[in-house]
Amino acid sequence: MPEGDALHRAARRLQVLVGEKLEVETPHPRAAVKQLAPRLDGRRLESVEAVGKNLLLRFEGGLVLRSHLRMKGRWRVFRSDSQIFGVPWLVLRGSEHVGAMFNGAVLELDRGIAQRLGPDILADPPDYDGMLERLRRQQQDRAVGDALLDQRLVAGIGNLWKAESLWRAQVSPWRKLRDVSDKELRATLAEANRLMKGRLDGVRGHAQVYRRKGRPCPRCDRPIRSWPQGDDARMAYWCSQCQRGEDPKTA
Repeated sequence: MPEGDALHRAARRLQVLVGEKLEVETPHPRAAVKQLAPRLDGRRLESVEAVGKNLLLRFEGGLVLRSHLRMKGRWRVFRSDSQIFGVPWLVLRGSEHVGAMFNGAVLELDRGIAQRLGPDILADPPDYDGMLERLRRQQQDRAVGDALLDQRLVAGIGNLWKAESLWRAQVSPWRKLRDVSDKELRATLAEANRLMKGRLDGVRGHAQVYRRKGRPCPRCDRPIRSWPQGDDARMAYWCSQCQRGEDPKTA
């Protein structure tokens, strides 16, 4: 699933369309039925902003288009004379560039969802105090790994960066929030910000624990473990030696 850094990259690419009156098309039938093109066609794009895993495109007249890419969605930007292959959900055509969203999943006029999200992990500067406050308002028997994926608490962190930031902060995803100190939570959030900002800025790297079940931990050589976590059964990855905590009995 595209995480917050992917949405921030998309927002950067789409800045070439900001300030222009756009021709708007919805070639995909699942997008066409939403009647977005008639509402947006010919309007000036005022801003493009990534908030967590959401992309918000603000058009003149107070209309805000929300895009969420779910598992397979992607945004691409082309030169205006380029041929676009496939069937995009949305096409935004400017004078020199065209923005297109494929495999859209969620494409709708925003009804205030951004106001219900937690602080964006990639905000400049990140609101760690606000994130910590929301995490502490949760039931404290909730596993920290599950809580980090809750976009109402912290916006932008997905399964990849959850696993990597917890490993670097040496916090088990299975520890209860009540057993994780404020210092450890801040360290985990800071690692997520650092890793995601690095990826956004083009820093190359590879995962240390994510999708590396059975491989040796880069710190201690103990095999990486994995097990589904939370109501959505998102896979957790961790080192039981470096990240000691309440491992699931069946992991």
